Amino acid sequence: MSESDRDDGPSRRKVLECMTWVGTGVLWTVAGGVPHSLGIMGEAAAAEAKGLTFLQISDSHVGFDKPANPNALGTLEEAIAKVNAQPQKPAFMIHTGDISHLSLDSQFDDADRIISQARLDVHYVPGEHDFLDADRKLYLQRYGRGTKGAGWYSFDANGVHFVGLVNVFDLKGGGMGDLGAKQLEWLEDDLKGRSASTPIVLFAHIPLWTIYPEWGWGTDDSAQALTYLKRFGSVTVLNGHIHQVMQKVEGNVTFHTARSTAFPQPAPGQGPSPGPMKVPDDQLRKMLGIANVTFKQNEQRLAIIDSPLKS
Repeated sequence: MSESDRDDGPSRRKVLECMTWVGTGVLWTVAGGVPHSLGIMGEAAAAEAKGLTFLQISDSHVGFDKPANPNALGTLEEAIAKVNAQPQKPAFMIHTGDISHLSLDSQFDDADRIISQARLDVHYVPGEHDFLDADRKLYLQRYGRGTKGAGWYSFDANGVHFVGLVNVFDLKGGGMGDLGAKQLEWLEDDLKGRSASTPIVLFAHIPLWTIYPEWGWGTDDSAQALTYLKRFGSVTVLNGHIHQVMQKVEGNVTFHTARSTAFPQPAPGQGPSPGPMKVPDDQLRKMLGIANVTFKQNEQRLAIIDSPLKS
């Protein structure tokens, strides 16, 4: 990091804090660990994306029907319609958990029916709401084929190494996420032998950085996982769970959380507890959305467009 980067770090962080709460999607590129805003969603969408492009959706909570959003299935349909309206077809989709609200077969069925309309390969990781059935088997039966343990796995696409992690199977005190010794051992082994120039994308439900431990918004043993990533030049961590966009850049790692397609939650500490937040009906779709991510081959650069269902 240059001296100038250190000097204006606080102001840059302040800009990040402000921009993540704006309802308009913002395109970010990251070069050398420093984020740069390239423009709002409308400007970004006008430019043709080049390289590997994929989409992230999160926290569909199919089956939720409380006042915060009486029709979570309907807003998931709207999100998938927005996916289908993308000017360039993405390579695949990542879903960062809480597909269902109560881990019911019918809820998973409904989610699969709607998400399949995108006609994309989908890579899932579970949220805590996907492990509520008595035997905690339904998620793994549907989405866990070929995975390890409680559903972790990795794959490669266009020179990028993707790692899906599970931090909701054994929650710690206060609801904090946990990866566990077996998964950490597997992660260390999975990353061995890979070139330090390989772009790495980790995705899991609960954030892998501590946002607000009082609400369980963090992962108890994430620091250990991140030690395995220090030698890589470009690391991106995608999460859900908190139902709002927040971003943090720490060295070579960019952390980014996504909006829900179901309902918003309050900002950290802005209320007695996390949970579904009722907003005026005309504001709801501005607080729900999807994320579009682009990597350029041979460049340690990332562009993320956070797109609300309604601007």
